[in-house]
Formats: sequence, C-alpha cells, structure tokens
Amino acid sequence: MSLWFSFFFLFSYFFSPLADLVKLAGLLFASLTAWYLGYLFAVFVPKETITTSIANLQDIGKKPVLRAPVPKRQKCDHWSPCSPGNYAYRILSGGGKQKLAKICFEDELISNEKGNVGSGINIAIVNYHSGEMMTFIKNAPKGSLLLMATQDDGSTRLKNDAKKLIEELGSKEIWNMKFRSSWAFIAAKGFRLPDNIQKEKINHSDKKKNRYGDWPAEIQIEGCIPGNLI
Repeated sequence: MSLWFSFFFLFSYFFSPLADLVKLAGLLFASLTAWYLGYLFAVFVPKETITTSIANLQDIGKKPVLRAPVPKRQKCDHWSPCSPGNYAYRILSGGGKQKLAKICFEDELISNEKGNVGSGINIAIVNYHSGEMMTFIKNAPKGSLLLMATQDDGSTRLKNDAKKLIEELGSKEIWNMKFRSSWAFIAAKGFRLPDNIQKEKINHSDKKKNRYGDWPAEIQIEGCIPGNLI
C-alpha cells in the first residue's frame, strides 16, 4: 500500500508541471486564433455592416414606446361630443376671488379670459333661432336659452320681482339664494327644455365647509340640448 502511494506521488510530481505547460500552450493558441479571426473579420467585412449589426443587437432589448393619442377637445370642454343636432353647454359658478364664473354655449364664453364676467348674477342669453348672445334677460325674445351663474354674491341686490321672474323660468332654488351661494341655472323662454338634462345646482356658503375661506366651492352643470325643440 505504501509502495503504490509513493509511485503515485512521484508520477504527480514529475508530470504535473508538464500538464500545466500543455494548458498554457492551449490558452495561448486559442488567444492567437481569436485575434487572427478578429483581424480577418475587420479587414474583409465592411464597416457599415458592423455598425448596422451592432445597432440591431442594441434594439433587440428595447420595448416599443406606445403613445396614446391626444384626446380631441370637445365643445365647452365636454369629455365626449354632443350628438349631431345638439348644442353643448357648461355653466360654472365662481369660487373665491381667483376662480371666476364661466358660461359656455357652443364654445361662446362669458369668462374672465373674455373680460365679460363680474360680481353678481352673470347671464348669457342665447337666441335659440340665430345663436346671437344678448345682454338683458328682460329683452330676451321667445325662443331663447338663458344661462346664469353667480360670481361672489348674487343675492344681496336680488329683488323679489327678479326672483319671481327667474322662478317662472323654472328655477327651484332662486328663493333659497343666500349670501355668496354658488348657483348655476339654465332655462328656456317660449319653449320647454327636456326633463332629463341638468338645469340647476346650488351650493351655500358655510365657513366650516367652504373651500375658499369666505367662498364655497364652485359648482357646474353641463349637458347637450337638442336643436329641434322649437
């Protein structure tokens, strides 16, 4: 047993360095072969082909970037368009000193940007036959839409005869108007609006709940009105 161990030790001692030399020679041969093949590749393959191949490899891991199309703007900033033959409207009451009332009908505006909105009850009168906008509710002809929104306070100077006139147009909240109530209303003169559209909304000032200190949050109503009501 000891003789066999001695023989194995001597064999390993003499032949182990030789094996290492063989491995080193193989490594050097492989390195020289790789260098020479790379040299031949660089000489005979066009540079444009190499550049294109590298670019293609880089693009493999890239995922295509999908961009959602920009939504098309609808009249009066509706999320979806009104059906053909219908008119778009949106009435937004004021909210504090910085957020002024807005009234929109088919993209015609009463707003701060237009410079035609002020404190009190802002009224837009739309001639339902011609689309012209007028100034005073009193002069509105039959066949007109009336769009109203408060800015700041619309109740202090509002007399009972005016409240009665607005009530006759269909308002259910005009007698509930308080100091700095946010109110929006749409009515028709000389014809009837559909029952299923939003016509009126009110939000009263409450210091415990107000969004803007002494002012309640703004409110809005919007919808689509058929063009064949007359």
